[in-house]
Amino acid sequence: MSLSPKETKKENSFSEVDHIRSGSTSQQPQTGVWTSLKDSFKPAIQAETLTSANYDDNKELTDLERININSANSNLQRKLKSRHLEMIAIGSSIGTGLFVGCGGALRTGGPAGIMIGWIITATGVFATMQGLGELAVTFPVSGSFNLYASRFIEPAVGFAIGWNYFMQFFVLLPLELVAASITIKYWNSTINSDVFVIVFWVAIVFITLLGVKGYGEAEFIFSLIKVLAVIGFIIMSIVLICGGGPSHEFIGGVNWRNPGPFANGFKGVVSTFVTAAFSYGGTEMIGLTAAETADPRKTLPKAIKQVFWRICLFYLGSLTMVATLVNSSDKRLIGSSSVDATASPFVIAIVNGGIKGLPSVINAVILIAVLSVGNASVYATSRSLNSLAEQGMAPKWTGYVDRAGRPLAAILITDAFGLFALIAASDRQVEAFNWLLALSGLSSIFTWLSINLSHIRFRAAMKIQGRSLGELPFLSQCGVWGSYYGFVLNMLVLAAQLWIAIFPLGGSPSAYNFFLSYLGLPVLLVSWLFYKLWKRDWTLFIRAKDIDVDTGRANLDLEYLQQEIAEEKSRLAEKSFYIRWYKFWC
Repeated sequence: MSLSPKETKKENSFSEVDHIRSGSTSQQPQTGVWTSLKDSFKPAIQAETLTSANYDDNKELTDLERININSANSNLQRKLKSRHLEMIAIGSSIGTGLFVGCGGALRTGGPAGIMIGWIITATGVFATMQGLGELAVTFPVSGSFNLYASRFIEPAVGFAIGWNYFMQFFVLLPLELVAASITIKYWNSTINSDVFVIVFWVAIVFITLLGVKGYGEAEFIFSLIKVLAVIGFIIMSIVLICGGGPSHEFIGGVNWRNPGPFANGFKGVVSTFVTAAFSYGGTEMIGLTAAETADPRKTLPKAIKQVFWRICLFYLGSLTMVATLVNSSDKRLIGSSSVDATASPFVIAIVNGGIKGLPSVINAVILIAVLSVGNASVYATSRSLNSLAEQGMAPKWTGYVDRAGRPLAAILITDAFGLFALIAASDRQVEAFNWLLALSGLSSIFTWLSINLSHIRFRAAMKIQGRSLGELPFLSQCGVWGSYYGFVLNMLVLAAQLWIAIFPLGGSPSAYNFFLSYLGLPVLLVSWLFYKLWKRDWTLFIRAKDIDVDTGRANLDLEYLQQEIAEEKSRLAEKSFYIRWYKFWC
């Protein structure tokens, strides 16, 4: 397949911008450290051939065309390496949702309930991430899923999803700083919490200002510690269950028989789905790295495939141990929204096992997890805001990117809001944060729904435009039916949350509890309506035949891409069954 002159021009332009974004300095004169640091904060060097203004001098661009072009030509730099992506993929969502939040789910759903909730939710997450992988490898553009929603569904949906996702992680930074200060109280409860808030805030600001490479290195270390801790916990739990602890008591299935596998019947099981969705939140962040990955064609598929192993080992493996070692009626298990690390079922399991010293280790790991999520929240928020600015959905100045590839304005805005955590010493901190979280409490589910629908619409566009799936560098292992499954499952989780919001467990219906649980939906709808009124565009969806399936493609030389994929398949076919099986899943 030969390229048209216009396509050839595009391809050469993308190669040029990738060279600029990679941070190459081979043609730049040597300068001092201070000068280089100072210059790095200057505006990024623009690739003039790629601006929407001169993309086609003879054509008046629509808002959607400008969105596609500007997002494809972001000034973010491709500095994340394979090892960064792999560890981010493994550890990005191992945080307080797993270490602390699962305690509340165990209390309300029981050991069988928590396993059912996490397993079923996991199948939807796996299918959703496969669809995201196909889109992100094909279109490694700035903004990822909120851009896909604008591009494959319609811009108002992208606007609502983008701002909702921004709010989710914007609020998360101060929340995690408060959580870190509370975790410290395990060792010292006499020092004012705000002291530790400032200490941790300074640390996170320092990391975030290092740029994407600093984020990658920090997450590599944080995630490695979390992974080793979870593996160590699983091994230790097996020993305790088999009676190898200090008391030599064989635990077996005692906690499954008394008080029983289910704590509150069917309703208790349903309540675990919401906590499970919150726990898996952040899995989709691997899509945000697409625009800053050195070789998305090679590294993103591997990172996406590791979602399967992460779910099986780190979630289901550790939760099986927790459900076996901790009794669901234990009074120390408190609400899933709590950030009190002393209520972590991981800590309770070790205390019950009579092992001294290890509770402090687990609390230290929880502290690291909290800081990791805080660091990741700045990354997610800044990239989301930068993408919204590129799409013309946020003030233009918020999309400022410096020469180091940092979305500087977005990072500083997020870091500044982190100081809201100084209310940690206030008696009203829980109520304040509960309402902030309520604004985007369902954001992960909305984001996953948009990914599912974007993938379905993309496949529909490919089909109706007569395009072959052989053009795609990576195909979802679940196919388009996986996205249909993920869409339906996420809708059911929303319905389950609505039921629990109206008729809460152990309580009576109230408007206060309803909006605390379901405020995210009206916020999303208002955002969607605001964009419609702002742009005066009442199109409900983009027709499949009009969807742009070319702008921002990772490789426009389709003939070369297909030849490369064919050679890879040929080499793999010569390998043994075990290697082929490994490559399929890894």
